[in-house]
Amino acid sequence: MIDDNGWLLPEDHIPIALVPSPNFNQRPADEPISLLVVHNISLPPNEFGGGYIEQFFTNCLPVDDHPYFKEIDGVEVSAHVLIDRKGQITQFVSFDDRAWHAGKSEHQGRCDCNDFSIGVELEGCDTEPYSEVQYWRLEWLIRGLFEYYPELNPETIVGHEHISPGRKSDPGPYFNWARLQKSLLA
Repeated sequence: MIDDNGWLLPEDHIPIALVPSPNFNQRPADEPISLLVVHNISLPPNEFGGGYIEQFFTNCLPVDDHPYFKEIDGVEVSAHVLIDRKGQITQFVSFDDRAWHAGKSEHQGRCDCNDFSIGVELEGCDTEPYSEVQYWRLEWLIRGLFEYYPELNPETIVGHEHISPGRKSDPGPYFNWARLQKSLLA
């Protein structure tokens, strides 16, 4: 499922696109991947589709397409993976590299979670439920990550809201944590 360079391998029943982002760097030496962070993103806010997330993560966002885009012009961020509303998986950064998804963050006394985490964005917002196919794809992805990165397990999955409380609220109140945990323990 994951090649030797940390990129997802295509599978017949899972749509995967590889869209490399320039927004990454190397993890600290000998830093095992031990945390998975679930996020949500929609561009423009609370709107889905349009390809703007991919453009944002690759520094190609057309700032004249929406007034909000001027506010985030020049911001350089990325995630390892995006799962859109239809279940399309897009990988932007190798899992072995450090994506820029968490920002100022802390987990169990450790700061800068980007150093030791994988960031998964769900196309969504804090005010709407996620699609069924997004959960299916997320569960598939997480199971594969568990196989490849032995320090990951159901207890090492958090939301952005958990590592940046007060600053971030995603994946938000409509994300079904109980469902995710139940499916991973089945």
